[in-house]
Amino acid sequence: MRDSRPDIRDRLAIIAGGGLLPRYVAEAARARGEVPYILALRNESGDDWSDFDHEIISIGNYAGIGGAFRRHGIGRAVLSGWVRRRPEWRDIHAPLRMLLAVPSVVRTLLKGGDDAVLRMVIRLIEAEGVRVVGAHEIVPDLLGCEGPLGQVVPDRDAEADIAAATAAAQALGRLDVGQGAVAVGGRVVALEGAEGTDGMLERVAALRAAGRISQRRKGVLVKLCKPGQDMRADLPAIGVETLSRARAAGLAGIAVEAGRSLVLERDAIVAEADAHGLFVTGIVPDRREKTP
Repeated sequence: MRDSRPDIRDRLAIIAGGGLLPRYVAEAARARGEVPYILALRNESGDDWSDFDHEIISIGNYAGIGGAFRRHGIGRAVLSGWVRRRPEWRDIHAPLRMLLAVPSVVRTLLKGGDDAVLRMVIRLIEAEGVRVVGAHEIVPDLLGCEGPLGQVVPDRDAEADIAAATAAAQALGRLDVGQGAVAVGGRVVALEGAEGTDGMLERVAALRAAGRISQRRKGVLVKLCKPGQDMRADLPAIGVETLSRARAAGLAGIAVEAGRSLVLERDAIVAEADAHGLFVTGIVPDRREKTP
């Protein structure tokens, strides 16, 4: 009699950080017949994974992650969700064969930007014989598309702000610092740092309340991939919470990179944006290097 159990020789692991994305990926994988195994990062993933095969593991426990891969027949892994805290060197637990690489791992953790750290993590996972795939490969309909998602479109002032914030986000990305920027009245007023997009928008709201930003001009949030970013990890993402914070900061809308960013809760975002007269739009920035 034929065995009806799913073939898990190439089972998918979801390394789950914070936010909504890990749940989206897990549900989409299950819907297409997979049996994903969740590695929920301790102190990062706040989701209840009791409805999935899962375990909770520390972010620096590479030995434990590799052991889980072998025990559960993992052949592919997705990195999904945000990570707020980098592991300290003393938190890194690596198998003997990785010890020679640990000094470079520690240097990257201490001095590397987020993209450098993610590239290092991908290399470590692939050293276990596991292929890293992007969240968009599991849930392709999350990718943002070009043009407005709802009924509201950017006006001339918003287009000027999009251009200014796009240039700033590209410069910021080249430094491997962040993915987002806010421009108001054609002037860049905030760049995303270690606090993330939510923290940057809170800062813009505070500046607006303090009179440091024009009360008359609205402004725009732009989120882009970093130049040369590996699309298998940390794609720019927005959700309803992002839109709510943009609204609280007095912005006119959000622009994200089409085909290289994730739009979570798409229907809810469109309904919220239309209800409050905000736009959410996909853009295709010019990625050619500018010469002086």
